[in-house]
Amino acid sequence: MDKIIDILDSIAYEKGLKNEDVETALKESLIKTAEKMVDATLRYDAEIDRKNKKLELFQKIEVVENGDERLLEDGVDEYDNIISKENYISIDEAKEIDDSLEIGDFVNYDLEFENMGRNAATILHNNFEYRVQRFLEESLLSKYKNKIGKTISGTVTRVDRQENTFVEIGEVKGMLPRKSRIKGESFRVGDTVKAVVRAVNIDKTNGLIVEISRTSPKFLESLLALEVPELKDGIISIEASARIPGSRAKIALLSTDSNVDPIGSIVGVKGVRIGAVSKQLSGENIDCVEYSTIPEMFISRALSPAIISSVVIEKYAEGNEKGKAIVTIPSDQKSKAIGKAGLNIRLASMLTKYEIELKEIGGASVQSGEQNNSQEQEKVTDTASLEALFK
Repeated sequence: MDKIIDILDSIAYEKGLKNEDVETALKESLIKTAEKMVDATLRYDAEIDRKNKKLELFQKIEVVENGDERLLEDGVDEYDNIISKENYISIDEAKEIDDSLEIGDFVNYDLEFENMGRNAATILHNNFEYRVQRFLEESLLSKYKNKIGKTISGTVTRVDRQENTFVEIGEVKGMLPRKSRIKGESFRVGDTVKAVVRAVNIDKTNGLIVEISRTSPKFLESLLALEVPELKDGIISIEASARIPGSRAKIALLSTDSNVDPIGSIVGVKGVRIGAVSKQLSGENIDCVEYSTIPEMFISRALSPAIISSVVIEKYAEGNEKGKAIVTIPSDQKSKAIGKAGLNIRLASMLTKYEIELKEIGGASVQSGEQNNSQEQEKVTDTASLEALFK
């Protein structure tokens, strides 16, 4: 026991835990061992004396008034656990031990752990190991929760039958679900995967699992931040982003410096910066638009490359989270506004958080939540489920 402090410090260093957490784990384990080996109805406590390098385990007896009913019979706590009357001592008896004791104080009786036998050592070891593991999981949980929205890399260790990809990320396991993988991608054991941390969970079977994603707009933003110093430095910010993974994405940019062109900075010389990010996203096309706090202007820019005649914002409909924008366009701009397979208007709606209705000058209207197979009046599907998947 004279080396207990050194042992605890060594465990804390190896596991990357705080010294206080390891000490707490040992004290809780000692109390549990005493309950198992001595008497579960008694109260115990433990103290670690760093100065003298000693570990103390003792029974706690509370000083109560003379005639207190707890002195007469056993009781129960709030969890229906039996509390022995041996946990209490009258004030008169306590004064005989130490006349400075008052009601509410405790009399401590030292217990010798060495006298509890071999089974005590086994029970202590198992309890201590379990508690250290819990502290380790909590530490890792906190660490990786702080990484949510950030890009990490890992090595593929397994791909299961459901095509979920398991990745080794430092000291934890990462999982890339099939739904969070870009369409057409496949990984093999040994491949290096880069993705954004989407969530952190504790699984009863596999322990701590870090869920990662390659389809989240946050992954696009994170990759751009790695390529564009102005984003990292805060000169440029991404105000909104929307993706249809593997096909096309739109990002809304804002510059805090009037001398810095946000779109030019993201694209880079000859498209080098945005090209490098697109390559990591299986060739996904990335449109950059300048953000505006004026909704009409923002919607107009979001529908580029189409040229818009006018935008009218309607009030939010009751029970509808999205506002509605009536966008008037020349007839020759309709196909550009809608885009191939309706991608452009879908992304514009996701980016601006407005339901967009296209109104052709002198013609019929097309809404962002409609679909029609006619080439003359191409309409697009509702984006609500798609948005929910890639938030």
